[in-house]
Amino acid sequence: VQLQASGGGLVQAGGSLRLSCSASGRTASTGARGWFRQAPGQEREFVAAINWRGASATYYADSVKGRFTISRDNAANTVYLQMNSLIPEDTAVYYCAADHSCSGYGCRRARSYNYWGQGTQVTVSS
Repeated sequence: VQLQASGGGLVQAGGSLRLSCSASGRTASTGARGWFRQAPGQEREFVAAINWRGASATYYADSVKGRFTISRDNAANTVYLQMNSLIPEDTAVYYCAADHSCSGYGCRRARSYNYWGQGTQVTVSS
């Protein structure tokens, strides 16, 4: 499975961006997708995840809940991360990840995902 993240850019605080994570290859083997981010000098952190194999569910980090929305277009093998009300603290490289499935706390752990895309830079200016 190959993942391609796109949609990053420079935006002013309060603005919006939509990230896309498109998948190719053996996409039928994946039923979960996650977004993680990493700011300079910091560890990679969970942002949002969606699982559609088994019990469908979405998960969000507390820091983005109410501002970010994760969704998927099954036909396009693409997962989106709509980011609204962006703040400078959202500045980071955003990575998408995929795996067979996830549930609960496992969806929030980077080690739960075997497939990773390259990052896309999001910069929020104050």
